[in-house]
Amino acid sequence: MSPMRTRFILMETSHPGNVGAAARALKVMGFDEMVLVAPRYANVLRKEETIQRASGANDVLDKTRTVNTWEEAVEGISHLCATAMTPRDFGPPTRAPREHFEGLLGLGQSRASAPASLDATQMAAVAEPISSIGFVFGSERFGMKNEDVYKCHVALSIPTNPQFGSLNLAAAIQLVAYEWRLALGGFPLTTPFAEVTLADAAQVAGLLGHWEQALVEIGFLDPLAPKKLMPRLNQLFNRADLTPEEIHILRGVAKAMIQTAQAKR
Repeated sequence: MSPMRTRFILMETSHPGNVGAAARALKVMGFDEMVLVAPRYANVLRKEETIQRASGANDVLDKTRTVNTWEEAVEGISHLCATAMTPRDFGPPTRAPREHFEGLLGLGQSRASAPASLDATQMAAVAEPISSIGFVFGSERFGMKNEDVYKCHVALSIPTNPQFGSLNLAAAIQLVAYEWRLALGGFPLTTPFAEVTLADAAQVAGLLGHWEQALVEIGFLDPLAPKKLMPRLNQLFNRADLTPEEIHILRGVAKAMIQTAQAKR
């Protein structure tokens, strides 16, 4: 994973549950640096609802800092991303998260190789690679203040339904954290299942022979006029990618068919 420092800055949060849910969102995406600027409740990190909504991300809450000013919150961060659903007439450019992250991380590291279409913000990022990034989120009640947006390098706007773009604070944090993690390379997809071992050709041939015997016993297959039934079943079994356990089950079915047919004679 990239060593780039990543900080999530929450301005004047009013709901303890959102702080806990934000911590959970960050931990899921592998981030753990969160700063609260002048939250409504001074003890928000210790509130029961905060801890409950964190759902086990207590280590993120333990590391979270509470500060009083913007300057304290952004100290040490080289690239600031505001999150503002409504574009401002004045201030940084507005971009979708994925578009902006690709510009920061995927365009090369020199002006000479930079596309001529880049604007000043992107050109600066290419010329001088960022070492740290901060994502700033406004209050649940009124979003980000214009004065705070103007201090950022870009305003990130999550592409949403034009008729309904309202996002819960924690949901917005989850989306941005996901997009940033994806841009950094993501995590490998894990599966709880062991690698499947397929039956070999001899096992499939044994199954086919057992079924041929069973189908004859129940009168479904005429051995004097078999036509293409068995080759078709062979193709079916091959397409199924059977495991040894599945072979065992199907041979058990064939055995039961034979025993039932013989018992009726």
